[in-house]
Amino acid sequence: METAVNSATLDLATRLGALLEGRGWRVATAESCTGGLVAGAITDVAGSSGWFERGFVTYSNEAKTEMLGVRADTLAAHGAVSEATAWEMATGALERSGADIAVAITGIAGPSGGSPEKPVGLVCFAWARRSGPLRSSTRRFAGDRAAVRQAAVAVALEGLVEQIAAAEGASGDA
Repeated sequence: METAVNSATLDLATRLGALLEGRGWRVATAESCTGGLVAGAITDVAGSSGWFERGFVTYSNEAKTEMLGVRADTLAAHGAVSEATAWEMATGALERSGADIAVAITGIAGPSGGSPEKPVGLVCFAWARRSGPLRSSTRRFAGDRAAVRQAAVAVALEGLVEQIAAAEGASGDA
């Protein structure tokens, strides 16, 4: 079987799919620097049409605003690469889809585009679910563009798995 992702990422996506299917949930992705790689990893899993709702690739600020409802004042105050923007991307993905859970990723994959305040390799994430708290995280990854993007895909998938586990723990008998 040929796949666009490495085996560890495929394993994570497969685990995510089993968890989503077990809950009857669907997932949406809102991606900037990963350019659809999270959606690609998810859809590499056979049967993902049963639990993958949709993916938004919002590389430009205009796309973030138009497709996900990220506020212009959030972008002006915090920039595209910020947890505030990731939060609005994740909540926008939920609001504009039939998904139960969403992940958002925005960052600087490089090799250019970084600054002292926001260096290459800086990636912000947010995970949102219809019932439960929003979670966000900022990470800095080493390596070239491909390495940063692949590491971000893994963190995005791991966070989705953790959010589903937290939801299961919160519901007690789920």
